[in-house]
Amino acid sequence: MNRFPSAFLLFARPSFLGGVGDIFDFGNTRFIYNESLLPEYANHLAIKSDWLAVGNDIQSAIAQTRAELQVLARHDEADLLGAVGQLETAEA
Repeated sequence: MNRFPSAFLLFARPSFLGGVGDIFDFGNTRFIYNESLLPEYANHLAIKSDWLAVGNDIQSAIAQTRAELQVLARHDEADLLGAVGQLETAEA
């Protein structure tokens, strides 16, 4: 799931043809990353990218925890109903 497509703004975007071209790039001239006109703006993009990735990780962790808690709640409810049934049987 890629909720934040800008999370990797400062990385080069590889492609198959680019990889084939890299074989013949003896002067290492093809590696041009997504550059910014000002260093401050590049820094801004990098920090934004980092925090977007952190936010995405936190959202994933919350969703996973909710799913796990729902499973545990169903098991606890089943255990509770079983225990109540055992008590009713014992009282009868």
